[in-house]
Amino acid sequence: MADGASSQDDWQALRRGWAVQWRVLQAMVMREILTRYGRHNIGFLWLFFEPMIFTLGVTALWTATKSVHGSNLPIVPFALTGYSCVLLWRNMPGRCIGAILPNSSLLFHRQVKIIDIFLSRVTLEAAGATMSFAGLGLVFWAIGWTLPPEDMLKLLGGWLLLIWFGAALAVYLGALAERTEVVDKIWHPLSYLLFPLSGASFIVDALPKQAQDIVLYLPMLNAAELIREGYFGTAFTAHYSISYTVLFNLVLSLLALIELRRAERHLVPE
Repeated sequence: MADGASSQDDWQALRRGWAVQWRVLQAMVMREILTRYGRHNIGFLWLFFEPMIFTLGVTALWTATKSVHGSNLPIVPFALTGYSCVLLWRNMPGRCIGAILPNSSLLFHRQVKIIDIFLSRVTLEAAGATMSFAGLGLVFWAIGWTLPPEDMLKLLGGWLLLIWFGAALAVYLGALAERTEVVDKIWHPLSYLLFPLSGASFIVDALPKQAQDIVLYLPMLNAAELIREGYFGTAFTAHYSISYTVLFNLVLSLLALIELRRAERHLVPE
């Protein structure tokens, strides 16, 4: 009976802890929305209008120039899936690098941790990119520019893998940036170098076999191929490894937590 009561107490304590953490995250997200977008004009709607405008611009440019992407897939949904994926994983680290210092005063509250600062920003970026992707997909479908996804489960699976990768990378780089300013200097040019390799403007099947084996080491490319397979189905041959992407994300998440713990030990709130 004592062991049972102890287990129940532990479970209740865990539930209370999660409830507190959830309220903290909600408050941090609302604060981040007000800080970033304010209360004027359309306010938080910029959260998904920003990525939507970028994706629309790229789609219009590709359609006007009739760009070639290595397949016979329709250009509008191809651009939609490709550039939505890029915005999802690339924006998260940019928001987390350098995020601790301007929010360090919040760390005086016992319930607020560094991870809450990162998660609030990651949550906003993921929500904005997801709403933009879903909203544009519905609009394009309604006006006849694209068909609905053939396999929604694959599309959602790839999208969640991409969110996981972006979040883990953001937390790792955000925590690492507290130890060295080099992270901020390197990430921006590196993100531009990774941009053309991430699958936004090509499909893996269009590459030579040797090139395929190399680029598929990039986890975001695997997720993008899975997303496109969910969207286009049998219209093209997708190349990806879910097990590799999951393993990569697990390792990256572990490194992120280790770096986060190190940052918490050395941070002195101002």
